[in-house]
Amino acid sequence: LTHTMLALLLATPTFMVAPAPPSSLRAPVRAATSMGSLDRRAVGVGAAAAVALGTADSASAAEGGYPKMTIKTTQGEMEFEMWDDVAPKHVKSFLTLAKQGFFDGGAFHRIIPGFVIQGGDPNAKVGYGPSGTLDGADKAKVRKWGTGGPGYNVPAEFNERIHEFGVLSMARSNDPDSAGSQFFVCLGNLPSLDRKYTTFGKLTKGDDVLRKIAAAKTVTGDIPFERQGIERVDPL
Repeated sequence: LTHTMLALLLATPTFMVAPAPPSSLRAPVRAATSMGSLDRRAVGVGAAAAVALGTADSASAAEGGYPKMTIKTTQGEMEFEMWDDVAPKHVKSFLTLAKQGFFDGGAFHRIIPGFVIQGGDPNAKVGYGPSGTLDGADKAKVRKWGTGGPGYNVPAEFNERIHEFGVLSMARSNDPDSAGSQFFVCLGNLPSLDRKYTTFGKLTKGDDVLRKIAAAKTVTGDIPFERQGIERVDPL
């Protein structure tokens, strides 16, 4: 991937126009109103209010192993370990939101084969048509996918853990401290993202599920034609 392809995008995805793919995976950011000319492989997220998250009290790997969580999807279940030793604020925020049911009923709104799948936007809970596909979709709601968050931001915790298959990392805009709830799971080795986005976990079970989601049919803008649901996220 080129540096341009890895440009971050502060953009609102559009249904028929080529929008910016999953948030937090690339470099320069563009405003939400000028999406049409953006590289489809830029990753950005529409930012919410900037409220710093407090320091997390984490149970580190050295104290009995990493905390874990599961993501139950329409394709099956994935289990992740959460790296609270290198990204304690991100892990604390993610698990807190999971306990609140924030992610439940959502969907992976952006899928780029060989790159990432992206979810965590509460706006993606609505928009698909009655059949669970883009047939009969509410285009106004689909345009909001990729712009939502929890109402606060998490400071960057860039670290030495690399972006490789199954790694969980946090989407953001051009502001390093703009992460919220949108996350992505890597579908391959992505060294251009290393130390530019906060890695905070890794897949430990469910490789086949991740590959099924990654193989979903998409339309312009890397939007899955059929809903790839995030049914529940549960801390273990």
